[in-house]
Amino acid sequence: MMRFTFPILTLSHGGAQRMLVELTNGLTARGHEVVILMPSGGDISYEVHSKILRTDHTVLRESDFPVSEIIVSNFYTTVPVSEAASQKGKGMHIRLSLCYEPLFLPGNEVSFPSYHITDKLLVLSQWQQELIALSHGITGSIVPVGVSTAFRNQHIRHMLQEPLNITAILRKEENGFASHREQDYLVKQLDIVKHNAPQVNINFICPPDEFCSSESLQRMNAGGKYRFFTPQNDEELCYHYNGADIFVSASAFDAGSLPGLEAMRCGAALVSVYSGGNLQYARHGENCLLSYRYENRLAQDVVRLIVDPALRGRLAEQGEADSLAWTWNNSVTSFEQAVMRYMQNIPRNESTRTPLLRRMAGY
Repeated sequence: MMRFTFPILTLSHGGAQRMLVELTNGLTARGHEVVILMPSGGDISYEVHSKILRTDHTVLRESDFPVSEIIVSNFYTTVPVSEAASQKGKGMHIRLSLCYEPLFLPGNEVSFPSYHITDKLLVLSQWQQELIALSHGITGSIVPVGVSTAFRNQHIRHMLQEPLNITAILRKEENGFASHREQDYLVKQLDIVKHNAPQVNINFICPPDEFCSSESLQRMNAGGKYRFFTPQNDEELCYHYNGADIFVSASAFDAGSLPGLEAMRCGAALVSVYSGGNLQYARHGENCLLSYRYENRLAQDVVRLIVDPALRGRLAEQGEADSLAWTWNNSVTSFEQAVMRYMQNIPRNESTRTPLLRRMAGY
């Protein structure tokens, strides 16, 4: 049994927050002592089984941290304070990087050097591992994403008696954190799909709090051109994934790219832009259709699956089968194993380094 402190700013709806919840819940279920340290006002949109310790302040301080064995920072603003707490003897500091912030968030003059604070690093995919290794010389251990047991193929598409459903996730853009999702490109490509196949439905899934507070999403909804779904929980989200014949993602870079994997688990055929992290599970022409952003082929790939139901069915079937290997239980096991290696100071296998870093190691 190990004692963990996770400083977490928010657990609102999102892939990174879901992973934090699944990992902390999984560790708690295995008998570890897990404390989630949150500032006042931090949102919680998921069911949390670990102890939550709220501070009286909007910013976390070193003095807020309890004594533990492991401190797991995540978002770049949690890294310096976690290291300060570690220096005070409150636990070994390990960073769980759920995204590579310097690529797409403001403040990269702060987020980039934050990767020099600790060499104990966990990442979500080989793409992210190599990106950070080439940028900073630190090779993180991979803790893969998983799919919740709440998501499964309910085999209801034929019962819905609806036109073909083309579905994507659309997030609020007003907070400034959506540029990497290429949402303007996504909407334009789906408009092309609708022009070429007017019989289909274009659906967008959005967290309810973001939908209610976004003027741009409200305007899109009022126009009547698209259907918006605002699932309150995993049961409703699973239903909407199951209603999708084709799930579409346009994110340009993503460490884990969880929604595409969830949609595959629910039996949707995936059409996606290469985002880096989705290469962990996406294989073009085998379990999805994948394109580079510069190819500008997203709409073309969607239309291809609309007019070729045999290909659509084959990709959906293979995608669902492949998704079964991605479980949060495996993620928690990988997390535990990586933490134990850091605690026991076991050196990394040289073969996991990129060829360039292996060359540098010889200098």
